[in-house]
Amino acid sequence: MEDYIVKEGKRLRLGCTTGTCAAAAAKAAALGLLSGRCPERVGVLLPGGRRLELAVAETERGPDWLRCGVRKDAGDDPDVTDGALICALVRRTETPGVLIDGGAGVGRVTQPGLDQPVGAAAINSVPRRMIRESVQEVLDRTDEPGGLSVTISVPGGEELAKKTFNPRLGILGGSSILGTTGIVEPMSEQALVETIRAELRQRRAQGVEWVLLTPGNYGADFIRDGLGLDPERAVQTSNFIGETLEECKALGFAGALLVGHIGKLVKLAGGMWNTHSKYGDCRMDILTACAAAEGLDPDRCGRMLGSVMTDEAVRILEEAGLRRQTLDRLAARIEGQLRWKCGEALETGAILFSKVSGRLCETAKAEALLERIRTER
Repeated sequence: MEDYIVKEGKRLRLGCTTGTCAAAAAKAAALGLLSGRCPERVGVLLPGGRRLELAVAETERGPDWLRCGVRKDAGDDPDVTDGALICALVRRTETPGVLIDGGAGVGRVTQPGLDQPVGAAAINSVPRRMIRESVQEVLDRTDEPGGLSVTISVPGGEELAKKTFNPRLGILGGSSILGTTGIVEPMSEQALVETIRAELRQRRAQGVEWVLLTPGNYGADFIRDGLGLDPERAVQTSNFIGETLEECKALGFAGALLVGHIGKLVKLAGGMWNTHSKYGDCRMDILTACAAAEGLDPDRCGRMLGSVMTDEAVRILEEAGLRRQTLDRLAARIEGQLRWKCGEALETGAILFSKVSGRLCETAKAEALLERIRTER
């Protein structure tokens, strides 16, 4: 693709999803099988109505089948499937219509709550529709009495999948065929948010009522070493804490407990629900305000405001003998913001820690939520 977007002052080229490549490969194989000649390029209709033309990279013909491959171009997005060959093998069937399944290198769903049912190939609903419509378009042009079966495969897909969220989501044996728009937008936050939502839906479908959340690997390590829980039980939110909590409400979880480093979760006290630094850095301002309310002297307040790391701010509080009071005030502020965000629909709590000082503080309901999570299963 030669389309671009501008993000953070950079001109970034758009790419194609695995779903778009699968639809193009399937259409090319259908054309080649029914007409006897495989095209060098093929056009597919994207969900938004745009038609995109892709090159056919490989073709292989058998006695009663034809396989075509389209190589994924993710544009300027750091996608692990960039350059992967997405293949479609097409055969005639006596049954009218289009049958779709996954072959080698395409994962299988093993846990409920995802886009496809347990046992199905990990080809999501939008790509399935694109494949079906693209192949049906070919059938409509011909007098073919029956239908066509399409088997999507990804050479090397099992190894690629190890670098994705697939194993965590219970998608085993290969990559997923994904995409809701057909286009890969570089540095897309929405793709990560959708992964978080998928994991939450899966947990809810498994009957989980009380969900454990953490922003990332620091939190996962503390959940294991500081709380004695399996870190795999936690859903990683990255910076998207607000959107994660909204999804928890929408899915009907009874409660959610956030466990995170103070440098991340302190921002919640200021109502920052996306905690990425590009949206602001209020860490020292919030900590200093809480400390000043507890009586910290002006000199130390100035040192706290000038601190780069939250561990240094905590050290200043210890020096002044105000660590406990200040962090309790901080936890109360976070509790108020969580209550404002989630209301009565979702019981919420938070536990804050640092790698230097360990567990620092928690909201009023955190311990009760932690016990519910421990005993739920």
